[in-house]
Amino acid sequence: MLPVLQVGPYTVIALADGAGPFFSSRAEAFPDATTAQWAAADRFDPGAVGPDGRWRLQFRAFAIRSDRGVTLVDAGIGPADSPAASWAPVPGELPAALADAGIEPSAVDTVVLTHLHTDHVGWAVVGGAQARPFFPNAEYLVQQAELDAIEEADPHVRSAVIDPLREAGRLRLLDGDTSLRRGERVVATPGHTPGHQSVLVASGRERVAVTGDLLVHAVQLLHPELAYAHERDPARARASRERVLRRRNADTVHLATPHLTEPFIAR
Repeated sequence: MLPVLQVGPYTVIALADGAGPFFSSRAEAFPDATTAQWAAADRFDPGAVGPDGRWRLQFRAFAIRSDRGVTLVDAGIGPADSPAASWAPVPGELPAALADAGIEPSAVDTVVLTHLHTDHVGWAVVGGAQARPFFPNAEYLVQQAELDAIEEADPHVRSAVIDPLREAGRLRLLDGDTSLRRGERVVATPGHTPGHQSVLVASGRERVAVTGDLLVHAVQLLHPELAYAHERDPARARASRERVLRRRNADTVHLATPHLTEPFIAR
């Protein structure tokens, strides 16, 4: 059974696409973390350490379903020929997870790409030389700042993902915080990448923050000040992380995370 979080009229569904080791050690990824901080993180999320001691990640997307439509946040690692194939455990299982959730790709009307790293865009476009959006009726939302940086950061993602979406008329560029529909909005959370964004779902005094790579390991959840070696701008990433983690306008904030062992964490 798929992990599900119900917040008012919104059903947030965790969709597993795969799991596997990271391409570098966690000590390299978080060089400033102390032994005590690692011990606390391991108690909080023991599943993030594999039998060989390597950092083990989950790869997830999230669906937000209500009577107003279906939003997908991120598109996972993708099929065997996806841009993530050089390091992630492709092929991913997102199509099967969507089927288990009773969601047809054609029923998704909005895809929010938190950022354009390869493990978050894998199922956005499929088909190889006959590239097509996997979610044919969806608008794909990307921050303008993210697009502006992608040519330098990863031109392959530009040609394999962004160009086909633009040609299909499915790309929508955002500039900062943007309302999606009542109770759902995109919030700019730059730092991990220049145009990183997250999604907030609100009902009454409950909130869900679908974080993307705002945090990638429990050590950042327990110690938001810790920099991650693969953040483009660690100071901005820290500010974005702290802003989301320390929100005061809700009784409960649930975090929906793509890479931690448990998909939902209550703050």
